[in-house]
Amino acid sequence: MALGGGASCKELVESWPNITRFDTTKTLLEKSITCTGEKFQKSSVHGVHKLLECPVCKKSMHPPFYQCPNGHTLCTNCKIGAQNCCPTCQVELGNIRCLALEKVAESLELPCRHQNLGCHKILAYYRKLKHERHCKFRPYNCPYAGSECSIKGDIPTLILHLKEDHKVDMHTGCTFNHRYVKSNAQEVENAIWMLTVFDCFGGQFVLHFEAFLLGMTPVYMAFLRFMGEDNEAEVFNYSLEVGGFGRKLTWQGVPRSIRDSHRKVRDCQDGLIIPRSLAIFFSGGNGKELTLKVIGRIWKEHSTS
Repeated sequence: MALGGGASCKELVESWPNITRFDTTKTLLEKSITCTGEKFQKSSVHGVHKLLECPVCKKSMHPPFYQCPNGHTLCTNCKIGAQNCCPTCQVELGNIRCLALEKVAESLELPCRHQNLGCHKILAYYRKLKHERHCKFRPYNCPYAGSECSIKGDIPTLILHLKEDHKVDMHTGCTFNHRYVKSNAQEVENAIWMLTVFDCFGGQFVLHFEAFLLGMTPVYMAFLRFMGEDNEAEVFNYSLEVGGFGRKLTWQGVPRSIRDSHRKVRDCQDGLIIPRSLAIFFSGGNGKELTLKVIGRIWKEHSTS
């Protein structure tokens, strides 16, 4: 009995490691399934995005969705531009609605397309499209005004891009003193000086100085934009001053967000505007060379509440 009992006890002890190994295998299997599920979910979301993307303009489609007789979809705007010919297979388009895909879109809840930039909202498809147009995490356009630059990105990406690709001057501090020199003061149409970026109060500001015709009057204009959202820009003020020979012209305002293009700010005349005749006077009055010294300051408004 003792020997038999000992054998049973030994078998029981030896069985525990097997049970432990089985449990570990099960845990790893569960982790593998979870990981695979997450990959599948990400892959599925990407697939749905591609399904609802117009293959022509690469933008998310709004109803009505259209398709050719072969099933190739396209958005309303691209259908109008396609002149009744499918851009994918060149057959006659007709006027066929893709109702099934519209129904699929209605039933979906998807993450914002700017998820990788920090937005974590999950929205119904048609609400998602509206949200994405105004999402605060959507990429910014490059603020460089000297060329039609197509680069978009978040603020750190644009700062690096401005520095490396546009060779923009970077300064730290909330005061500045810049000299703008032009050899021929009579040339004023669409002259754009390289912008300057200032780092202060934990944010970045872009100083523009441009020359253009305001109606029939040649003028120079200086203004500041903030690299961020409108509500962030509104807590700051800035002043600009230009002068010479005992006279000066000053401007005080609120920097505009780079969400507003430099052309929009310029057309609104939201900055320091200097008529060419006055700019030449500030430069010495000889009319040969333009030399303007622009002094500026940026400060943050303190809440009174």
